[in-house]
Amino acid sequence: MLKAILLSLVTLMTFSAYAQWENPSERYTDVYKNYLGASCPIDTNNIKHFVYFARDRSALYEHSFLTNPRFSGAQIMYPWAQLEPTEGNYDFSVIEQDYEYLSSYGKTLFIQLQDATFTLQYNAVPAYMNSETYADGAIMQRNDEGEPEGWTAKRWNQNVQTRFSALLVALGNQFDGRIEGINLQETSIGVTEDYDDTFTPDVYADAVKANMLALKNAFPQSVAMQYANFMPGEWLPWEDQGYLSSIYAYGEEIGVGLGAPDLMVTRKGQLNHALAMMHETDLNVPLGIAVQDGNYIGQTNTTTVVNNRDNLVPLLHAFAENFLDVDYMFWVNQAPYFSQDVLPCFSDF
Repeated sequence: MLKAILLSLVTLMTFSAYAQWENPSERYTDVYKNYLGASCPIDTNNIKHFVYFARDRSALYEHSFLTNPRFSGAQIMYPWAQLEPTEGNYDFSVIEQDYEYLSSYGKTLFIQLQDATFTLQYNAVPAYMNSETYADGAIMQRNDEGEPEGWTAKRWNQNVQTRFSALLVALGNQFDGRIEGINLQETSIGVTEDYDDTFTPDVYADAVKANMLALKNAFPQSVAMQYANFMPGEWLPWEDQGYLSSIYAYGEEIGVGLGAPDLMVTRKGQLNHALAMMHETDLNVPLGIAVQDGNYIGQTNTTTVVNNRDNLVPLLHAFAENFLDVDYMFWVNQAPYFSQDVLPCFSDF
C-alpha cells in the first residue's frame, strides 16, 4: 500500500513538473485563432503603417503606396558602410534624397540603420574598421551548426561603439525632428564566446543598452527604436537570464521604442520572446512590429511564392493591434504579396 502511495506521489510530482515546464512555452500558441475572423478592408486606427523597402531604394520611386493615404511613409535600410565611407567622413546624400522624394508625396521616412547582414557577400561595417584598433570591426555570424551566415558589427567593442555613437550624432544633427523615426537592427546575433573571447552575453546586453542611449541622445525628437527579438545566452521561457526583459525595461526607462522583425503568430520562438514582451510588459514607449519576407505566408526569410494562399494580412494586423498594441507596422514590399494582399486591405472599397 505504502509503495503504491509513493508511486502515485512520484507520478503526480513528475506530471506537475512536466506541466510547469511545458505550459509556459505553449501559452500563446492558439492566440492567433482569436483573429481568424479578421477581414478586409482594415479600418482606420491609431497604428502608423510604413512600407519596408530594405535596401531596395529604387523600388520606392513611383510606388503605388505613395498615393495611398493609409500609409504614413517608407522604412528604408541604410548600411553603416555607405554612410561613413571613411573614418569621420559622412555621406547622407541618399537619405536626403529619399527624404525629399517622400516629402513631395506627403510621406515620412523611417530609417533602419544596418550594422549586421545575413549574407556573407556583404558586410555593413565600414572597411576602415578592418584594423587592430577596432578588432576588425565585424565578425561572422554563425547558425546553430556553426556555419557562417552573415556579418555583424562588434557592438560590444568599445572602439566600435564610439564610432557608432558618432555616426548617430551626425545623423541626429541632420535628421532629428525631420524624419518619423530611426531604428537599430535586431538584437539577435549569431555570435558566442567560441568565436570571440571578448564576447559574453552580459557584455553584449550592456553594449545594446549603450547604443540605445546613444540613439536616444542623438534623436530626442524623432522616434528612436531598438529592434529587440532574441538575446544571446538565453532562450525563453526555459532559460531566462533577464537579458531581453532588461532591454525592454531599459527602453521604457530612457524613452526608446521597442520593436521586432518577423510577425510570426504561430511560431513559439517569436511568441515567447519579442511578442510576449510586448504583450506582457506595461510599456509607454512606441512599439513596432515588422512584417518581413515570408511572413505573408507564415514563414521567415523566404522569397517563395505561393499562388494558392489565404490572405494573412487581416490576421496579422488584428494580432498586432489587439494582442501587441503596437504603434507602428512595417510591411515589407515583397512581391506579389504587397500588391495582391496588403494594398487591397488598405484601399477604399
